[in-house]
Amino acid sequence: MNDSKWTWRSVSLISIATTLVLITGFGYAVSDVLFPKGDIPLTSLPQATPAPENGAVKSFKVVALGDSLAKGTGDNTGNGYVKNTVAGLAASGVSAELLGNMGINGLTTAGLQNKLKDAGIQYSLRQANVILLSIGGNDLFRGADLLQNGGAGNTPAGSSVGTTGETGTGTKPGTAEGKHSGTGTTPGASGEKETNDLTPESLLAALPEAAERLGKILNTISEINPAARIYYVGLYNPFGDVQEMLVPGNQAVTAWNNAAMDIINRNSKITLVPTFDLFNNHLDKYLSSDHFHPNSDGYKRIGERIVQAIQ
Repeated sequence: MNDSKWTWRSVSLISIATTLVLITGFGYAVSDVLFPKGDIPLTSLPQATPAPENGAVKSFKVVALGDSLAKGTGDNTGNGYVKNTVAGLAASGVSAELLGNMGINGLTTAGLQNKLKDAGIQYSLRQANVILLSIGGNDLFRGADLLQNGGAGNTPAGSSVGTTGETGTGTKPGTAEGKHSGTGTTPGASGEKETNDLTPESLLAALPEAAERLGKILNTISEINPAARIYYVGLYNPFGDVQEMLVPGNQAVTAWNNAAMDIINRNSKITLVPTFDLFNNHLDKYLSSDHFHPNSDGYKRIGERIVQAIQ
C-alpha cells in the first residue's frame, strides 16, 4: 500500500516538473517572438560597410602643379582655379586644405618631367589626396606671343614676351632651352626679337612627342602617390577669335585633349576636366588682357568644373 502511495507521488512530482518546464519553454518562445535577439554578441558585430571612395573622403588635401594656369597667371584676384577649387570644396561642407601650389610660368611637359624628379615635389605629392595638374599649353602654342600682340610682325621690337604668352626671362625660341622652358625670347642684334611663327603645322607637329610626355608625367605622379586622385585640366583654344587660327587651333586642342583622354582612360584615378567648351565663343568673357590666360571669371569657371568632378 505504501509502495503504491509513493509511486503516485513520484508520478505527480514528475508531471508537475514537466509542466513547469513546458511553461518555461513556452514563455521563452513567446518572448523570443515578441522581443527577438541576435545570436552574435555585441562585441563581435561586423564593422559597417565602407562608403564609396569619394563619399568617404571628408578632408581634401590639395596639391597643384604644372604651368601658368596652375599658378593662376592672369587672375587679378590671385585665386586662380586652385584656390577657387579649394574654396568650392570647403563651401560644400567638407574640409579642404591647399598644401602647395607648384605652378610655374612657361613650364612645358619636358620641364615638368624634370621637376618630378625633385625630392621636395615628390614629398608634397605624397601628402595629398587630390592633385590638380595643368600642362601642355606651352607645348602646343609655341610662339603664341606673335598673336598675343596682334599677329606676326606686330610684336614691339626689343620686347621680351614669352613664347607661350607669358612675360619671359630671356630664353631663345627654337633652342633646346627655349623649347623646354618656354619662358621667353631673346632680342636679336638689330634690336628686333627673334621669333617662331605660330602655324597650324607647328601646332600639330608638337602633339605626338608632347602627348607621350604627358602620359609619362601622369604615370609618374600615379607612382609617386598611388592613392591620390589626379584631375588634369584640359586645354582650350585662346585664339579662337583670330580667324586664321580658329580651325587649326581647335583641331590641335581637340587632338591634344583626345590624346590626353586616351591616356587617362587607362587609370581610374585620373580625371580629365574639360575647358574647351567653357572658352569656345566666350573668350571675351573669360580671357585676361594677355589674350592667353583666363581672367578671374575664367578661373572661377574652371574651379567649378573641378569641384564637380571631385564630388
